[in-house]
Amino acid sequence: MKHIHIIGIGAGNPEHVTIQAINAMNSADVIFLPLKGAAKEELAEVRRDICERYVTRPGIRISEFEVPQRQTKDRSYTQSVDSWHAEIALIYKELISGLPDDGRGAFLVWGDPSLYDSTIRIIERVRQDTSLEFDYSVVPGITSIQALAASHRIPVNLVGKPVEITTGRRLARDGLQASATVVMLDGEQAFAKINDSDAEIFWGAYLGTKDEITRSGRLGGIAAEILTLRAEARQRHGWIMDIYLLRKGRDFEE
Repeated sequence: MKHIHIIGIGAGNPEHVTIQAINAMNSADVIFLPLKGAAKEELAEVRRDICERYVTRPGIRISEFEVPQRQTKDRSYTQSVDSWHAEIALIYKELISGLPDDGRGAFLVWGDPSLYDSTIRIIERVRQDTSLEFDYSVVPGITSIQALAASHRIPVNLVGKPVEITTGRRLARDGLQASATVVMLDGEQAFAKINDSDAEIFWGAYLGTKDEITRSGRLGGIAAEILTLRAEARQRHGWIMDIYLLRKGRDFEE
C-alpha cells in the first residue's frame, strides 16, 4: 500500500529537523515541496536546503507543486478555508496517485503538523472523498511556540496557570482571556488593540532563520515599535511569519 509521511520540519532553522524526520525523509521515494508564489520563495528555499542537507539515499525524487491561493471574496472564513482545502486535496490526490502501489511520499510541514496546519486534515479528506488507498504517519516538529520561548529564554506558562493558543482574529474578537496567550496567524495585529496595563508581549518573526527579529516588554510601551518593525520586515521580504505571547501576572500569584 502507498504510504505518506507528514513531517514537521521546525520553524525555519534547518537544525530544528529531528533524526526521526531525517529518517522518514530518507525512506520516501518522493518528497513533495509546496510553492506559494514568488513572494514566499524563501520558504521553498528552506525546504530545499533541508533536502540538500539531510536526504542522502540515492534515487529520492523532489516534486514541487503550486499551492492555490485561498479565495475570500463573498465567503465567510470557514467557507473560504473549506473551498481552499478542497482545491489542495485534488492536488494531493494527483501527487499520491503518481506513487507506485507500494511507494512512499513525504510532505514537509512548517513547524508541527498538529498546530495550525491542515496537512493532516487534507490528507484525511483525500482518504474519505476518493477511492485512493494509502496509509500515512505523522512526524512531530519543533513549533514556532517553542522557538519563540527559546529565543526569549522564557517558559510559556506561569506556575500553575493555563495557556491559551489562539489566532489574531479571535483575540481581536474576544480580548485577552488567559494569563498566558499565544497568538498565531495575526494578520491584523490584534495585540495593538489590547488595552491592558499589566500585559507583557514576547514577539518574534522569522524565528529560527537568519532574519529572526524579537522584541519584548510591556505591551503598551512596545506595541507601536513592533507594528513598525513588522511593517518594515514585511515590505523588505514580501511576507512575514510571526507569533507572540501575551502574558499577565507573575509566578506563584493566586
